[in-house]
Amino acid sequence: MDHNNIYFWILFNAFILLLLGLDLFVFHRKSHEVKIKEALGWSAFWVALSLSFNALIYFWMGPTPALEFLTAYLIEKSLSVDNLFVFIMIFSYFKIPIQFQHKVLFWGILGALVLRATFIVVGVALLAKFHFIMYILGAFLIFTGIKMATTEQEEIDPKANPVVKFISRYIPVTNMLVGDKFFVKYDKTWFITPLFLVLVMVETTDVVFAADSIPAILAVSRDSFIVYTSNVFALLGLRALYFALAGIMKLFHYLHYGLSLILVFIGAKLLLSDIYKIDMVYALIVVAVILGGSVIISILLPKKETDEPEIVIKESEKPQQE
Repeated sequence: MDHNNIYFWILFNAFILLLLGLDLFVFHRKSHEVKIKEALGWSAFWVALSLSFNALIYFWMGPTPALEFLTAYLIEKSLSVDNLFVFIMIFSYFKIPIQFQHKVLFWGILGALVLRATFIVVGVALLAKFHFIMYILGAFLIFTGIKMATTEQEEIDPKANPVVKFISRYIPVTNMLVGDKFFVKYDKTWFITPLFLVLVMVETTDVVFAADSIPAILAVSRDSFIVYTSNVFALLGLRALYFALAGIMKLFHYLHYGLSLILVFIGAKLLLSDIYKIDMVYALIVVAVILGGSVIISILLPKKETDEPEIVIKESEKPQQE
């Protein structure tokens, strides 16, 4: 069966929507605090499902596409960890109770799947038509990797987010949470809640991160099916990974150096692709070694408690809560 057949794409996305529907309306129908044990269980499920799909690709499409999927999945999964750091800051800024965070992440990731699908289709089409874009993407990845390694501090200011500012200016916002609701009606007037503003921030933040991760995966494979499905499976497990690692992510303080090195490596691989093709097996090994090495070094060389956090939030414009 042709994996680029439109009916297959519809079937695949219907399967993903079924999984998401079961997740939200069956397993997480009621808002509750996701404990570490539950989060680890869901993380194991999503990873097992991803690897099972990887095995399906191996027997269906062959070893090269399977390696491309695994490499792209690993890159997207590792880069997604940076998203988790930012999500923690956003939830902390708006004082979102942990039992409501799963719902925000669910709808945020669902929106991210749609946005990234658009980026992937456009990116693959452009690379197929304009070969020189490959060099632009390679240079961009190297620049991004170097910037990630040399930037010590990133400032998060939700009030300065242009989308949040626009929404807050034209749509009334409640000054406190109303349970897990995004919208609420008072005296025939609809209001949005701070929880919806958090969702908007999660979505816009993902667009920024997609600017790094999509080019990196397009450097691994030009097959839109491989790029899209690896992205989907990496994002599906992001919520569970968030709750599993939320309390210990600060331990992985050298991880962003590893991620920056991965981006530089993938960028260089892209720039050299017309001169020398790096075998996908070696590319996968390099990515895995860099990622694992940065985690091991973080554990062996713990960060001093007096060190400043890498991501901070402006204190001057924090919203007032009643």
